[in-house]
Amino acid sequence: MSKTNQQHGKDSVFRVDKFVVPAAAREEIIGKVKATHELLRRQDGFVQDFLLEQFSGPGEFNLVTIVEWENQAAVDKVVPIVKAAHERVAFNPQETIARLGVRADIANYQRLPEL
Repeated sequence: MSKTNQQHGKDSVFRVDKFVVPAAAREEIIGKVKATHELLRRQDGFVQDFLLEQFSGPGEFNLVTIVEWENQAAVDKVVPIVKAAHERVAFNPQETIARLGVRADIANYQRLPEL
């Protein structure tokens, strides 16, 4: 990583959601992820996002989303916005994950200093 990249995103927070998605649940989960990410992209502090699908290898997570935020303050501001948007459309992520048999590993990450 170059020093420019390291300094540019030194306060960045990365939300990484990893999912084990059964084939029968793929389309519904991807639809929900896309709708949520459309909202995220319009928020202050949003930097970039990725929706990744595993196509080879032995890993267990076949769908991964990554969202980069400018800093923790941006993350803190967006949490209630997303929650309210989900409530408006009667979308409960935890219920949906349980109903579809999806397993999730969700956490925030920060960049390590260059080695």
